[in-house]
Amino acid sequence: MQPFYWQARVYYENTDAGGVVYYADYLKFLERARSEWLRALGLQQDQLRAEYAIVFAVRAVNIEYVKPARFNDLLMVSVENIQLRPASVGMRQTITKAEPESELITRAAVDIVSIDSQTFSPRAIPKPIFKVLKTCT
Repeated sequence: MQPFYWQARVYYENTDAGGVVYYADYLKFLERARSEWLRALGLQQDQLRAEYAIVFAVRAVNIEYVKPARFNDLLMVSVENIQLRPASVGMRQTITKAEPESELITRAAVDIVSIDSQTFSPRAIPKPIFKVLKTCT
C-alpha cells in the first residue's frame, strides 16, 4: 500500500508559550489524518454510524516524539502499514516537517477498534467496509 499523506499547518493555538507544538496536539494531527484517509477511501465516519451502527475508536497509541514542530511549520502526516483484523485496524503514522526539507517529527503506532455505536462494545467490521479497508493492506 502507498502511504496516505495529509498536510497540516501548525497554528498558534497548537503551541505553548515557547512556540512549540503542545504534546497532545500531535494526537489531533494524527486523528485528522486518519479521518481524511477514511474520507479518501469513500468512508465517512458519520455515514458508518448511520448505515452500519459502528464507529472507530482508538484503543491504543504508542507515540514517540523525535523533534519539536513549531508555530507555522507545514507538516505532512502519514497513514501506512495497515494491519487489518476482523474488528480492528492497526497502523503506523508519522508526522514530518514538509518545508524546507522532510524531517521526522513524530512517529506512532495506532490501534483502532470497531465498536457498536449504541453499546460501545467491540464489533466486527462490516463486510463492505472490510473490503474497502482490505485494499490498503
